[in-house]
Amino acid sequence: MSIMTQNSRSFLHILPRAMLILTMLTAPVLAVPVLRADTGQTIEAPALKKKGIGFVLLVSLQRS
Repeated sequence: MSIMTQNSRSFLHILPRAMLILTMLTAPVLAVPVLRADTGQTIEAPALKKKGIGFVLLVSLQRS
């Protein structure tokens, strides 16, 4: 077998794995502009309930 044939076979053997890895790496990068488009869908965390402990803690620390 010639060197050219060996190189071609090794390249074709590695190609599917390389394409899979490339696809997995580029999918999130390509998904960012789609999510940033103004489609009206936003993903937000639920709002935390305010318990008011911050103000009480601030006042008590100032009096010390």
